[in-house]
Amino acid sequence: MHEHCPHCNLRFEIEPGYFWGAMYVSYMLSGGLALLIGFTLFYGFNDPSSWIYLGIICPALVLITPINFRISRIVWLHYVSGISYDPRL
Repeated sequence: MHEHCPHCNLRFEIEPGYFWGAMYVSYMLSGGLALLIGFTLFYGFNDPSSWIYLGIICPALVLITPINFRISRIVWLHYVSGISYDPRL
């Protein structure tokens, strides 16, 4: 992730350790994805064995990690610091 915005030069990390709060957002997103996949497996595939759950949910969470990392930081920036997107920039 860039330290500064390439367009407006806004510094993203406001203070040291600022994005620690984004870990909670990341946890929420990962938990939501795991629940969504779990409910899909339970209701869509007639409750398979626990190894199927582990074999599908764990790799999905690992694969989504880079996207989850960025999304959680973006959500944290928008909701905590009040930074908003301006399409004119």
